[in-house]
Amino acid sequence: MGFLGRMMGTASPVPAPPYEAAGFGRRLVRWMAGRVGPNNALAGTLDSLRNRSRDLVRKNTYAAAAVERIVANAIGTGIKPQSMVEDEALKAEIQRLWWDWVDEADADGLVDFYGLQSLAMRAVVTGGEAFIRKRPRRAGDGLSVPLQLQVLESEQCPVEKNEALPSGNTVRCGIEFNAIGRRVAYWMWRYHPGDTSGGENRPNELVRVPAEEISHLYIPLRPGQLRGEPWLVRALIKLRDLDAYDDAELLRKKLAAMFVGFIYRPDPTGQFMNEGEADDDGISEASLEPGTLQVLKPGEEVKVSEPADVGGSYEAFMRQQARIIATSVGLLYEQLTGDYSTINDRTLRAALHEFRRSCQMWQHHLMVFGMCMPVWRRWLDMAVLSGALKTKLRGRDLWRVKWTPQAWPYLHPVQDVQSQAMSVRAGFKSRSEVVSEMGYDADVVDREIAGDNARADALGCAYESDGRTKAAAPVLQEPQQQQD
Repeated sequence: MGFLGRMMGTASPVPAPPYEAAGFGRRLVRWMAGRVGPNNALAGTLDSLRNRSRDLVRKNTYAAAAVERIVANAIGTGIKPQSMVEDEALKAEIQRLWWDWVDEADADGLVDFYGLQSLAMRAVVTGGEAFIRKRPRRAGDGLSVPLQLQVLESEQCPVEKNEALPSGNTVRCGIEFNAIGRRVAYWMWRYHPGDTSGGENRPNELVRVPAEEISHLYIPLRPGQLRGEPWLVRALIKLRDLDAYDDAELLRKKLAAMFVGFIYRPDPTGQFMNEGEADDDGISEASLEPGTLQVLKPGEEVKVSEPADVGGSYEAFMRQQARIIATSVGLLYEQLTGDYSTINDRTLRAALHEFRRSCQMWQHHLMVFGMCMPVWRRWLDMAVLSGALKTKLRGRDLWRVKWTPQAWPYLHPVQDVQSQAMSVRAGFKSRSEVVSEMGYDADVVDREIAGDNARADALGCAYESDGRTKAAAPVLQEPQQQQD
C-alpha cells in the first residue's frame, strides 16, 4: 500500500528536515557522524595523530616548512616582558635581573628563555601541546634566580590514564582533578616513552607532578577539551598523498629518460654501432654520440621512445593542493611554498594582515597566557624568596607586566612611519605604544635618546634627528609605485 500509494501520489508526504545537512538522502546516507565529546575524540586517536604528524615533519618539505613559518612568525626573537610596577628603580632592577636570568632559564643549557618559547611553540604545532615544567634550584647552583624550565612533549603525559583515586580525585587523560574540577597534578613519565630510559637500573615510571609546577600549553578548540590536537591534523592525508604523487611523477620522468629508443632488425646476429656485448638472454645495449649519422642495414629500424609527459596541468594542480594545505594549517600559500609569482604588493599586504591577526591570537592566547605569565609570576616569587630581588611588593602588585612580541617588519617603511607619527600627534595612540609595537621598551629608548642628546651637547654636535630642534626634518617621499 505504501509503495502503491507513492506511485499513485496518495501517500502522505514526508516533511523535509529543517536543515538540508540533517537529511538522509542518497547524498548523505553514508555520512554517519557520531556524537563524540572533545576528550573521547582525542583519547583513542591522539597517539596516532601525533606520530603521523611528527613523521611528516621529519620527511615532508611542506610539513616542515609550515612548522617553521608558524614558529618564526609567532615567536621570532621572542616575546619579551616589560615590568609595569610604578617604582622606576624597582622596575629597572627587575628588568636587569630578568636579563641576567634569561640565559640561565633552560634546564638543559641549550637555549635561552626565548629559545624555549620557540621550542614550546614547535612542540605545540607538531604534537598539539607542550608541558613547561618549572624546576626550583638550590641557592648554591649559582643562578641569578634559583629557577629553571624544562619543555616536555605531549607523550610524557599519557592520554590513556583515566582512573578514580582513593583520595576522591579523578585522573582524566593523564590530568588529576579535585572534587571541584580544578587541576591539581599531572601524571608524567619520568622519561620520554619513545626514548631510552637510561638503562636497566633506571626504569621508566609514572610520577605525580603538582599542577603549580606545570604549565600546559595548548589551544582548546571545544569547551571542556583537556588535551591539544596537532595543528597539521587536517592536512596529514593530503600532505602524504601529494608527496607520494609528486615522487611518482619524478620517478616516471627518471625512468622515461633512461630509454632513448629501440632497434628493430630481422637479423639478430647483426650489430649496431657502439653496441655492447649481449647478455645471457641475447639482449645488448647501444649508445649514440651527438652529431652521429647512422646508416642502418636493410630491414633495421630505430624507434625513439616518447614517454608520457606530466602534462600542462601539473603545475596548476600542485599549486592548488599547496593552497589547500596552507589554508588548513593557517598559513598563506606564498609563505608555505616561497612562490610569490602570482601575487602583487596590494594583495600581499591584505593577506599578511589576516595572517598577522592569527599570529597575534597565538601570541596572546597561547604563549603569553599559557607560558609567559606563569613563568613570570613564579620567577618573581622565587627572586623575592631567594633575596635576589628586595621589595615589599607581593602578588599582583609585583606581577604587573606587559609582554611585547617581535615587531612586524614594515611593508612600506616611509608610509608606515609617517602614519605612526600622525597617530601620535592626533592623540590616537601614545608614543610608548608605538615603541612597544616596534618591539622595544619605551623607558630604554628614552634613556638612550637622553644619552645621545647629552653626548651631542657635550661635543657641540647638532643633528636633525634631535627632537628638540625646531627645524623640521625633511620628509622623504616614497618612490612612485608601478601600477599593478
